[in-house]
Amino acid sequence: MTMLAEPPAKLATIWPVPHAGMPPLDTAGEPLSAFEFWSMRRFYWPVALYALWLMIRHRGVTLPLSANPSFPGGGFVGESKSEILGLAVKSAPRHVAPFIAIDRPAHPEDAVGEALAAEAALKAAGLDFPVVAKPDLGCRGAGVRLVRDLGQLAAYLEGFPADARLVLQRHIAHEAEAGVFYVRQAGEAKGRIVSLTLKYFPYVHGDGRRTLRQLILADPRAGKLSHLYLPRHADRLDTVPAPGEPVRLAFAGSHSRGSIFRDGTALITPAMTDRFDAIAQSMPEFWFGRFDIRFEDIGRLQAGEGFTILEINGAGAEMTHVWDRSTPLAKARRDLMEQYRLLFTIGRANRDRGHRGQGMRDFIRAYRREKALTPLYPPTL
Repeated sequence: MTMLAEPPAKLATIWPVPHAGMPPLDTAGEPLSAFEFWSMRRFYWPVALYALWLMIRHRGVTLPLSANPSFPGGGFVGESKSEILGLAVKSAPRHVAPFIAIDRPAHPEDAVGEALAAEAALKAAGLDFPVVAKPDLGCRGAGVRLVRDLGQLAAYLEGFPADARLVLQRHIAHEAEAGVFYVRQAGEAKGRIVSLTLKYFPYVHGDGRRTLRQLILADPRAGKLSHLYLPRHADRLDTVPAPGEPVRLAFAGSHSRGSIFRDGTALITPAMTDRFDAIAQSMPEFWFGRFDIRFEDIGRLQAGEGFTILEINGAGAEMTHVWDRSTPLAKARRDLMEQYRLLFTIGRANRDRGHRGQGMRDFIRAYRREKALTPLYPPTL
């Protein structure tokens, strides 16, 4: 990249504005919490023990699978993103990012031919590039990529496992992203938002002297997560970004992929709650889960407007505000225990109403299917 003493004004107008529409990102204090990137076993063991106690207390190992009777397996594991989004499209189409689902053949032969067929399907649905490609079964941002043209789509398909489904969804270009965790218990006329996570995409900014590799390693936060960012940008690590040029380090709004999470629960408003409650109640038997959204501006979101739903996660969703680097370990675990208490309470109430949920055999099959596919997905960029 050409080194510039100062960026021309016309370039500044085409550069993205980091965190546009979001509250200012607080970078004071430690960039990471002590436990943010612990192993799952080390972090979750008290939560797992609590969940075991809830199984005994409510006399039901599979109660979470009854939490959302209209979702495959309650949305706990191995659920289809496209099936769940399809429910939302029927009831709240203006709030859902349009998408199509593509099934790869069991014995694929021609990725280019598949890409041409997928492009035709996109056009038939009123969609065009760029789109976001992601697995229909998957979590934690696995296999999520921005696909800008037919060539990139063919490359994505070529690296995607055979006999598996993927989703191609309209790219919502807003910088602002959030996770909205919704709960409605039996007997309640209205649900509530119990957690709001603001997701900030990480950036470094060029100075016209240092390479991208040097900028990442020198950044207080990115330098601690270089194992996430360096491989993702391997083809341009030795380029020198222009002075002031923002370089986005992560595309997927997933904590495990390097996005920055902040607890925005204090920003929840009655208008926001009313809007998400209306959407949730318009869907059949949706009681517990998280809306992953992009939005124009935090003020409009607080007014219950200006947002687009990317995904809806059910019983397996997490209140991701716990990954705010200022959250104490004890509080993070306590909040997740409260989440599981609500989950089991809702699952028990639905079972008492006659919703038995997914059987153990089907649950194990779905779990194994998701775990087998996840390592085969294309790397998240």
